Amino acid sequence: MAGEKTEQPTPQKLKKAKREGQIGRTQDIGAWFGMLAASILLPRTMESAMKHAEEIMVQLPDVIADPETSQALAILKEAMMGAAWAVLPLAMTMMAVGVAAAGAQGGIRVATKLFIPKFSRLNPLPGIKRMFGPQALWEGTKALIKTLVLAGVLYITTKDVVPVLMTAGQLPLTSLLGVVTDAILGLIRAASVAGIVMAAADYFVVRRRTNKQLRMTKEEVKQEYKNTEGDPLIKAQIRARQMAMARNRQMADVPTADVVLVNPTHVAVALRYEPQKGAPRVVAKGQGPLALKIRELAAEHRVPMVEDVPLARALYGSTEVGAEISAEFYGSVAKVLAFVMSLKSKGSAAGLHRSPNSATAAA
Repeated sequence: MAGEKTEQPTPQKLKKAKREGQIGRTQDIGAWFGMLAASILLPRTMESAMKHAEEIMVQLPDVIADPETSQALAILKEAMMGAAWAVLPLAMTMMAVGVAAAGAQGGIRVATKLFIPKFSRLNPLPGIKRMFGPQALWEGTKALIKTLVLAGVLYITTKDVVPVLMTAGQLPLTSLLGVVTDAILGLIRAASVAGIVMAAADYFVVRRRTNKQLRMTKEEVKQEYKNTEGDPLIKAQIRARQMAMARNRQMADVPTADVVLVNPTHVAVALRYEPQKGAPRVVAKGQGPLALKIRELAAEHRVPMVEDVPLARALYGSTEVGAEISAEFYGSVAKVLAFVMSLKSKGSAAGLHRSPNSATAAA
């Protein structure tokens, strides 16, 4: 069907979507990985915090005995710094996990276009469609699965702890705290692993939905190709304009040439020799109508024309406009230039002449 979005998004479309923040990602991956990292680092953090707390508690009797403001403030500062240093590794790890999770789901990019107010976002219809569409159904299913999985994890983790708590009166306080702590950490870790599995499934669903939204019609792909690579018609027009400008530049340089080699009407090559700039250069060349135009300009501006069929053909095929002739043509071109100089000294250089190279070959 015409207008049906059946084509995969082009790289340009994906790049634009990233700039606008339209990336298939889920926040749950970073949250669950962060919780798992916290459950691993939490015992070390609590141990460090308790150690700092013990050090502070040791100093309290001295403050009580001699309650000075400066001493109390010093202890308070030490307590705050100790708590900060104890929590810092946990906070840094959580932040690193969050950044890594975001980077793994399509890179970290600030979508500045999302900050630009758009009146279309105030339209309630898209929101109502989302409430009753496939996305809402998936979100509801996901919430239900989360609840069931976490309830199962809670049951499995705590079923062995409950009997221990029922007999808590027979255990020392330190042992009881150890059991409870291990149970809580085990619960967090099990819930984190289950959450990561669910978040991975959610990521693939969101990614698939986003890619589907970014699909393009065949006409959009063609239009984007035109915008990126250029419309073939416009490119042809540009090339034609560039060729016309190049021809105009050539025609402007014909009057400055020292000689025009012709063949006799099909090919024309204009040469200019400036000793201080090196070997002779081709300032204009052409065949057919362009060769005729070069001959007309040469006749109009009294530039000598020399008929040399093999040399004109060879220079036309091997040397670009603006380039020096190659060494293999030095001898033949030197004879032509010397011939032209002799004609100029006699005042009879204008017009068409027979090449001295052909005369030498005939001799």
